[in-house]
Amino acid sequence: MPSARCNGIDIAYEEIGAQDGPPVLLIMGLGASLVFWEDGFCALLAERGWRVVRFDNRDVGRSAKLDALGVPNVLEALSAQMARRPIAAPYLLSDMARDTIGLMDALGLERAHVVGASMGGMIAQTLAIEHPGRLHSLTSIMSTTGDPVLPPGKPEAMAVLLAPPVLERSAYLEQAVRVWRTIGSPGFPFDEARVRARAAAHFDRGYHPPGVARQLVGILASGDRTERLRRVTTPTLVIHGVDDPLVPAEAGRATAAAVAAAELVLIEGMGHDLPPEVWPRIVGAIGDLVARS
Repeated sequence: MPSARCNGIDIAYEEIGAQDGPPVLLIMGLGASLVFWEDGFCALLAERGWRVVRFDNRDVGRSAKLDALGVPNVLEALSAQMARRPIAAPYLLSDMARDTIGLMDALGLERAHVVGASMGGMIAQTLAIEHPGRLHSLTSIMSTTGDPVLPPGKPEAMAVLLAPPVLERSAYLEQAVRVWRTIGSPGFPFDEARVRARAAAHFDRGYHPPGVARQLVGILASGDRTERLRRVTTPTLVIHGVDDPLVPAEAGRATAAAVAAAELVLIEGMGHDLPPEVWPRIVGAIGDLVARS
């Protein structure tokens, strides 16, 4: 799989679909490698004639691991956020957005339709704020503005997010099943075999707990984007699960309210994941956005 030098680090990526099609750039969430943009989902995008690019964010998968920056204390960062104190972070969402711009430059993409999920949605929002000329459109899925007054995730969802990492492969697969049973979509069947296969692919690709800590503290330190989102003029789609236990639907509503003329799509039964049953609806909504952009 190829990699490119982006913003001073190596970013691993994959392209699917027509090279001359409209570029659709996929940005995944916290600690998640590109395998979480599942092959079937990417195939649906590519079937529309789009040039689909998925990649590993810094500190995960086959992209650069920034261990020289140290491992921040996540609990201290959470306490500082609650107390509205400054948070020292190894890097911010703005740095991850610049990684994305570097990848676009390496691929010769002047502009792209950018789709982000969870933390990826935060990075996509940051791109629209800081690099508006590089986006044809913005799709923010199961993400948030970073406003600290928004409702938090359910205690059980936050508990699995902050659970101590496991390092042995079989233990990681068991942990993955617990995590996705907790934060996944209650309105759709839980496919344990699919979850295990995806977790195995992710572990083998480059599961990296110190990087997860750095990414999470980077999210916390990046603060509230609400006021800056009010200046975004990029055509925007916000998709959120009504039953998301980790990032409640209020966060999606707040994101759509912050961006002028944003379209909001709420999906009943969807939690903090992308079950195959909702792929056609999500791809259709993105297709409508691409067409009008």
